[in-house]
Amino acid sequence: MQFVPNIIFAIILIAGIGYFAKNVKQLIRNIKLGKPIDRTDNKGERWSNMAKIALGQQKMVVRPIAGFLHILVYVGFVIINIEVLEIIIDGLLGTHRIFSFLGGIYNFLIGSFEILAFLVLFAVIVFWIRRNIIKLQRFWKPEMKGWPKNDGNFILYFEMVLMILFLTMNGADYALQHMQGVTDSHYITAGAFPISQFIAPIFDSMQFHTIEIVERSAWWLHIIGILIFLNYLYFSKHLHILLAFPNTWFANLKPKGQFSNNEVVTKEVKLMMDPNADPFASPAEGDTAPEKFGASDVQDLNWVQLMNAYTCTECGRCTSECPANQTGKKLSPRKIMMDTRDRLEEVGKNITANNGSFKEDGKQLLDDYITREELWACTTCNACVQACPVNIDPLSIIIEMRRYLVMEQSAAPNELNNMMTNMENNGAPWPYNQMDRLNWKNE
Repeated sequence: MQFVPNIIFAIILIAGIGYFAKNVKQLIRNIKLGKPIDRTDNKGERWSNMAKIALGQQKMVVRPIAGFLHILVYVGFVIINIEVLEIIIDGLLGTHRIFSFLGGIYNFLIGSFEILAFLVLFAVIVFWIRRNIIKLQRFWKPEMKGWPKNDGNFILYFEMVLMILFLTMNGADYALQHMQGVTDSHYITAGAFPISQFIAPIFDSMQFHTIEIVERSAWWLHIIGILIFLNYLYFSKHLHILLAFPNTWFANLKPKGQFSNNEVVTKEVKLMMDPNADPFASPAEGDTAPEKFGASDVQDLNWVQLMNAYTCTECGRCTSECPANQTGKKLSPRKIMMDTRDRLEEVGKNITANNGSFKEDGKQLLDDYITREELWACTTCNACVQACPVNIDPLSIIIEMRRYLVMEQSAAPNELNNMMTNMENNGAPWPYNQMDRLNWKNE
């Protein structure tokens, strides 16, 4: 019977990691629905970007308060979770604080974990106040109703509870280690507790076994909570915890404002400009017409754009910097990414339900999720791309969907159609004959 807790722990651990692996596999499958694109050039610059932006939080600190608090949470969670390794070993072997043999190093680590846990708790509470009491405008846009709003708070509650359980576990452990007249090798003196030692006095009036129940309960709830949090990530905006690193590595390195050319169109234009070309010649062997110009659904986007959608943390920095949004237009770059992710999830579920193949559902990203009004409100200024803390590119999706409207449906706004007609007829966007351009000099 003494091994029953270890067996239960192993089952919970395997189930938690197994379910997480299943979701990661599904995530990768969904991202691979996108079209291929080569983003392996300039590896040195890519590694540098990942180190500075994903690891170093370079773009977060542009807004100092939020940036500093985010660094506290980020560093705290990464370092505190080192102790998860000890918890896993203890859970599987039935030991207690197995790394205590490290002595002073162990004391320093536990003490550091506690200070970071307290700082994380402080930062999370401030985030909750900013979101729910101060009500920063970017967290109260129309797209942030319902699940997105609740999801942001659920994450904060998760983090609060995990930090409280960690400190409670340590506080009870500290009390058990210092109980007079009790000899129990399970609770050897180990670790430094600069924060939880102030919690320990609440256990003074309790019996040894009562405190032990509190310590064990907090221990179990802490590790189970971590596994639940791990598996919640797939359904949450906090997938950026996993995807921020590859997302910054595969980000577009071209200068902002440089649009990608469609190779088929470029080839046709060059052919038209070649005086020696035969317009009636048969297509060269291997030449195929593109299936579609631009994008009307998620399968038409490339896989990096789909990864962008999953990486979005819904912070709203892109939307808060968008001039179109600031002037009251419907466009929200954050909503573009959220809609892309939601449609991708819908397509993924469709594929799962139909044994690996997509069954036409009569929907698409264009019109059913993202309206034409949103797409044409964009000024292509790249403010959203510059503002994103993890190098997400909403503009590239907008451009691809515009391409579809113009090249597949001839559905550009009248103003744009007039401009293109003028370009074709007059060589300029204005409706004036080339011979009349310099008339202003005679006035």
